Amino acid sequence: MAGGKSTPKKDKMIKISGGEAVKKGQILVRGLSCYKAGVNVKGINTMHAVCDGKVVFTKKKTRLGKLRTFISVIP
Repeated sequence: MAGGKSTPKKDKMIKISGGEAVKKGQILVRGLSCYKAGVNVKGINTMHAVCDGKVVFTKKKTRLGKLRTFISVIP
């Protein structure tokens, strides 16, 4: 297609998978609002690590019964 519209965007995605080591300030997720910030993570759409450690993905139920995926960094 003209203009490269057939290729998906590469900037909105998970940058680090679970269990990987990260450094302070490293971007974990960019442009995805379906993930929530957990412990030692800051940001809403672009989340980054507050400290060095390992990335952990956890699923928790909210008060309303919906499942949410939280991204945390364990030092």
